[in-house]
Amino acid sequence: MKEFILKYLSRLWERVPENTRPVITTCILSLFSALSAVGFLYLIKLSYKMTYLKFAEESPLYFIIASFVLISVSSLLVGFLLFVFSPEAAGSGIPQMKAAYWKEMGNLNFKPVAVKFFAGIISIGGGNSLGREGPSVYLGSGVASNIEGAFDKNFRNKRASSLIGASAGLAAAFNTPLAAITFIIEEVVGDMNNKYLGKVVLSSVIGAFVVYAFLGRQPAFSLPMLVDISWSHYMLVPVVAFAAAFLGVLFQKNTLKIRKSLRKHKKIPPWMMPLFGGLITWVIGTSLYLLTDKLGVFGLGYEDLSDLMSSHFEWRIAGILAIGKLLATISSYSFGGCGGIFAPSLFIGGFTGYFIGGLAGLWITLTHDDIIVLAAVGMSAFLGAVVHAPLTSLLIVFEMTHQFAIVPALMIGVIISQAVARRSSHLNFYDSLLIQDGNLLHKIRPPVDLHGWQNLPISAIASPNTVFLKDLSHETMKETLENYLYGAFPVIESGVLKGILTRQEVEEAVKKRVKPVIHEAGTCYSSQTVSEVGNKFIEYDVQVLIVKDIKTQQITGIITLRDLIRAQGAMQS
Repeated sequence: MKEFILKYLSRLWERVPENTRPVITTCILSLFSALSAVGFLYLIKLSYKMTYLKFAEESPLYFIIASFVLISVSSLLVGFLLFVFSPEAAGSGIPQMKAAYWKEMGNLNFKPVAVKFFAGIISIGGGNSLGREGPSVYLGSGVASNIEGAFDKNFRNKRASSLIGASAGLAAAFNTPLAAITFIIEEVVGDMNNKYLGKVVLSSVIGAFVVYAFLGRQPAFSLPMLVDISWSHYMLVPVVAFAAAFLGVLFQKNTLKIRKSLRKHKKIPPWMMPLFGGLITWVIGTSLYLLTDKLGVFGLGYEDLSDLMSSHFEWRIAGILAIGKLLATISSYSFGGCGGIFAPSLFIGGFTGYFIGGLAGLWITLTHDDIIVLAAVGMSAFLGAVVHAPLTSLLIVFEMTHQFAIVPALMIGVIISQAVARRSSHLNFYDSLLIQDGNLLHKIRPPVDLHGWQNLPISAIASPNTVFLKDLSHETMKETLENYLYGAFPVIESGVLKGILTRQEVEEAVKKRVKPVIHEAGTCYSSQTVSEVGNKFIEYDVQVLIVKDIKTQQITGIITLRDLIRAQGAMQS
């Protein structure tokens, strides 16, 4: 039946003019990607409404017991889904999507995408302090990649599909098509001249249309029209931006630090990790609910964020909730929950800005609209500090508010935010996660013509991040496998290159506790061209070559046959 349907669709596709096929393909992929994101958003919102909002209508004792049972059971279920079916589905999904784009030509397997969908709903809907937007990007990218793979056997086309789905997913998450475009440019491809930019623009618009049709103009939170804005608030914009960015830096550093330390704890089973994060979130969230009557620490927190923006919120409570949400989000993410950081970032930044505005209002004359602008600045500054994407963090807040009056303050805030964040770390949160997982991206941008490609120095596509095995002890090999995901490791003893081992050979040696047999390492020079090195792969009959500097004879990198094929595929796609 499946083959019959595919053949029938293939015949229909052949009747479509060739020059219109890319547009139709983009529209179809964008539609399904956006629908997956909208379904994800809707089910999270429904889960939260049927649980925490219902619990809050009962007695405090009922809320304590019910919320404890829910977050415990949901966290255990998430741990089971991740550990048994797909450990890579943990977290936001954006680092995994980036790795797939740069290392796998945009290919995302279906299983982690499916696990991300269900585990994300259970984790966020169950009360963990995480966001839905990162998973929406991953889901959209995964759906588009798998649909493309089902109908088109050309592996290279999945690269464009992954970007199409990602932009449609983010646009659907916030109804912010411009921010979705800039996010792809700033965070994923890093290139304004990327050949897929036209498809990304179209997919972002379709994503916004889909979410508007199903969830309305504002699927996240609402903001009233701001009319009473004075000049006084500009004195506080730098203060708010600095404070929010500083909290963003604290979030990144502490999340990475705790996450790294937890990886070394072998006594705690991986499937139980999300439970500990959920219980810490429960303690913080329940305590603050009993103290403030606010539920914002649990889940997305958009209900309290809407209240903050549309009514006269108690500024002292805003400060307490900002700190509580920060601690809960660090715990939920560090312990392996399934969700992103966009929603908590907006919450923490918004409540930080509101708190500072309310506190400053004791000495400075500020209107309520002034304080709302400061809250918007805090949102943009915190998010910008974490993701290092200034245009995205500015546009995402602006598009959700549709008010030009806040743009000057947002621009000032973004500048300060980037200065604080980049002074602290040259890597954003997502790239830091990839490095912590031993998955440093080597972004290859080859020339578009054949002659330029053949004469390109191999150093342009070789990975400079070489990890050596300095001895063949069981502990060293095991530690290297745990910390790095590379497929081959040069062996160096007493400063001399002895040869090379593949990852599979090292894994086998660790498993059997034997000393592996070292293979002779093929070498090439960094100044040699792609064409020359391609011949060396045939000459040596190997999958990996060591790259040396022709003058110093020092090792400068490593090149695999897979790297060469992937770079050529990127040129031709």
